[in-house]
Amino acid sequence: MTSPSDHIYSAIIIGAGFGGLGQGAQFVRDGVDDFLILERGNDVGGVWRENTYPGAACDTQAVIYCFSYFLNLKVSRMFAGQEELQGYLHALSEEFGLNERLLLNQNVTEATWDEEQLIWAVRTAGGERFLTRSLVAAWGQLNEPNVPAFPGSDSFQGIAFHSANWRHDVDLVGKRVASIGSAATAVQYVPEVAKVASELTVFQRSANYILPRDQIIFSEEETERFLADPDSYRELRQSIHELREAGFERTRAHTAANQEGVELARQHREAQITDPELRAKLTPDYDYGCKRILRSDEFYPALTRDNVELVTERIAEVTPTGIRTADGAEHEFDVIIYATGFKSHAFHGSTRVTGRGGISLDQRWGNAPEAYLGITVDNFPNLFLVYGPNTNLNHNSVVSMLEPQHRYISQAVRYLADHNSTALEVGREVLEQFTTYLQEELSKSAFSSDCSSWYKNEDGRVINNWSGTVEEYRSKTHDLRLEDYLQPAEQGAR
Repeated sequence: MTSPSDHIYSAIIIGAGFGGLGQGAQFVRDGVDDFLILERGNDVGGVWRENTYPGAACDTQAVIYCFSYFLNLKVSRMFAGQEELQGYLHALSEEFGLNERLLLNQNVTEATWDEEQLIWAVRTAGGERFLTRSLVAAWGQLNEPNVPAFPGSDSFQGIAFHSANWRHDVDLVGKRVASIGSAATAVQYVPEVAKVASELTVFQRSANYILPRDQIIFSEEETERFLADPDSYRELRQSIHELREAGFERTRAHTAANQEGVELARQHREAQITDPELRAKLTPDYDYGCKRILRSDEFYPALTRDNVELVTERIAEVTPTGIRTADGAEHEFDVIIYATGFKSHAFHGSTRVTGRGGISLDQRWGNAPEAYLGITVDNFPNLFLVYGPNTNLNHNSVVSMLEPQHRYISQAVRYLADHNSTALEVGREVLEQFTTYLQEELSKSAFSSDCSSWYKNEDGRVINNWSGTVEEYRSKTHDLRLEDYLQPAEQGAR
């Protein structure tokens, strides 16, 4: 598939994960047919293409981790694995004809707003140029692996890699392995690595609240019932959605519901860990919900294996033979795995985005990214973010947040298709009022309490998470309100 450099698309979507493909599917559903999807990788899937570590799976129930208009009726288990989720996205692409609008291996390096033509010019690392009325950025929040710059990292003579770039060519059988990190990714691969490594040392910076996963494997009969009677699937989906929505109350600081979450995590920990010293190391010392709540039935038991050790001393440096901790202890390893998360505040990755008057998105945001409804930013007309600032969840499925964003953006793109001489730029005051409201609500949340988390910037401001429930977000994004956006005369006067 090729594109003439002078063709102006109605929309270009950057990214082919749940955010980008879902937006494409919504366009097709709404009759928007002149759009393109640019994906930097060699396949669709986003995080489900890139994260292939052993045990990789979603910690949200699969029946709510899919779009309402394209149910994952062939789901095999409640918490689906990486291959199954990527398979769902392949099926989504096929169902809505997205493969015909998809260009792979297209790393977008630059997007520039042309004020005279009211279009975005998009350039890729390969030198290609595309023009579009609307730019939909579906980069995601967890797309750039983060590897801390420990002193001596380059000196390690063994094999080291980030969990998002798993080295499947490295046989871990009989190896001495270090896992730097013990959060969402590590709780999934640690039990698998522990089965084959001669020694596995897990370096934990802070303990996590972990709830039971209680995996359910759907029988062939149950899957057949879902396929024959999708309403039975919808009923299960709705009941889990309501349960997860009710769980939002646990994220409110200093409440009975919050304490209930602490108690559930304590019961799970004590049921699986009998050693009082290990249990103490695994007990969080911060408010429930301040960090991501994890789900695992296998992580705690893995830590009790004879070949597994949990280390809570700070890492002082990486040495040629392993890791030295702050207490002076030397730990020798053959392999170091970095489960150190992602650059979650780099919402636009390495792409340079330049808006009105030559201002870049980096300049506009500084260290505090913000967007109206998590979707639009002043000085960046016709730019729409999917899974942008303050749209992440701790309590429910992120896919349930993506769907209302997709519908909102589709309304905007269709409006612009009918009004070629105008642009949609959110008013600065509108964004400021929204941000003030949002941060006031977040101040009541455990997200804002005293802990270090990827939800917050270095100033302690929560920039990743939404402040309420999914239903509250759906209400706010239900209709595109043109009064929230500057009119042509106002745009020209700026």
